Amino acid sequence: MIADFSGKTAVLTGAGSGFGLECARIAARLGMNLVLADVQQDALDIAADEMRAAGAAVLPFRLDVSEAAQMEALGQATQDRFGAPHLVFNNAGVGAGGLIWENTLRDWEWVLGVNLMGVAHGVRVFTPMMLRAAAADSTWRGHIVNTASMAGLVNAPNMGIYNVSKHAVVSLSETLYQDLALVTDQIGASVLCPFFVPTGISQSQRNRPQELSNVDAKPTRSQLINQAMSDKAVGSGKVSAAEVAQKVFDAVMANQFYIFSHPQALGSVQTRMEDIMQVRNPTDPFHSKPQIGADLRTALRVS
Repeated sequence: MIADFSGKTAVLTGAGSGFGLECARIAARLGMNLVLADVQQDALDIAADEMRAAGAAVLPFRLDVSEAAQMEALGQATQDRFGAPHLVFNNAGVGAGGLIWENTLRDWEWVLGVNLMGVAHGVRVFTPMMLRAAAADSTWRGHIVNTASMAGLVNAPNMGIYNVSKHAVVSLSETLYQDLALVTDQIGASVLCPFFVPTGISQSQRNRPQELSNVDAKPTRSQLINQAMSDKAVGSGKVSAAEVAQKVFDAVMANQFYIFSHPQALGSVQTRMEDIMQVRNPTDPFHSKPQIGADLRTALRVS
């Protein structure tokens, strides 16, 4: 666990908004050096200026986390400026949905590229750096936090591509935790599984690369419905990104692996686990709110 953050270094992807920005604000208040990475240049510039004004040493780095070479360059830049980071927050993510067979190849490449491979690149690049630092100093401590989602623990309909990406991040993170435990006691790992929190993820199409856009295909009915439901759910969230960011730092200090923004949502996870253990078909996700399920089925079955 990291008990004292002052003078230590944090790398944060998706640092221009949402959880990344709020974690950067906490890190700056705690006296950390900050490596801020984001794909959106204007948001990155604003975040960097804010953190410098708060007194933090800042290395801003514009990149697409899905690009291996760019993530490797981020690692080298971090090493050159601050040395091995003590906290790595693999947070950048995008949202997309609709009926799972309606997602295009470009949808899959974009969502998995950012949500899964962005995390994989962060783990691949920064973990060896952290292990070397730990081997050189028995007092050195580090921690890696990967952002997944409650969608990584349950499988809500009409958002399959997002579910797939986030289940993979949970699996990656659980394995990272176990693998680190085999080789060191100095580096911990956590997975953040937020529910609906007001962030910019429902509008992540704004940063979608042109080469992965569906230029020749209009959104399907299911995708439009998913976008509308996502906008409403995320926008009406009662837990703030700042509150979730504090949970992240509390978890790092406590060496806590699972981080939940809405612990009350774990009932759905329990139901899924019971489905598996009892070898029963998946429970209707709308069994407690049947009208929502009925409305969604009606909307999707309109010819």
